[in-house]
Amino acid sequence: MNLNKVLLIGRMAADPESRTTPSGQTVTTIRLATNRVWNNRATGEKQEQVEFHTIIAWGNLAEIVSKYLRKGQLAMFEGRLQTRSWQGQDGVKRYRTEIVAENMQLGPKAMGSGNYQPNNPTPAARPTNINNKTASPIKEEDIPVINEDAPVTSDPIITDSDIEEKEIDLKDIPF
Repeated sequence: MNLNKVLLIGRMAADPESRTTPSGQTVTTIRLATNRVWNNRATGEKQEQVEFHTIIAWGNLAEIVSKYLRKGQLAMFEGRLQTRSWQGQDGVKRYRTEIVAENMQLGPKAMGSGNYQPNNPTPAARPTNINNKTASPIKEEDIPVINEDAPVTSDPIITDSDIEEKEIDLKDIPF
């Protein structure tokens, strides 16, 4: 069995950069910073290492990212690693490993950034044209949001208020 899966939670290091391919598909490049904090055993001093990641989003996800994310905002990306190679102008073969985004969750809005306002619902976004097909409008409730203080999990967070209590009939169980 093979698995190529990446899960990153970090802060936007720059505003997303969007462009359109000659075929009309939207592609957005994202720079995400993650950090690792630990204490030095010898000195007891707090240490920190920052890692920068390049993430590529395509299609509808690329449009959502470019519309709602801004520098400094917390976000989670799920995707896969992909390495590209090309011949540089100096004749040297170059390589770049990137994360191709397959899923994303927005974090809380960074102060003074972006137009994402989770407490103020906005009308549905306009339909988009991807691969000459009209996509359904992006609705505010369709965009997942993570909270900075929430525990890290890949499953959606379900609260007690989300659970409707009702009696289970044994004949409704499929096994």
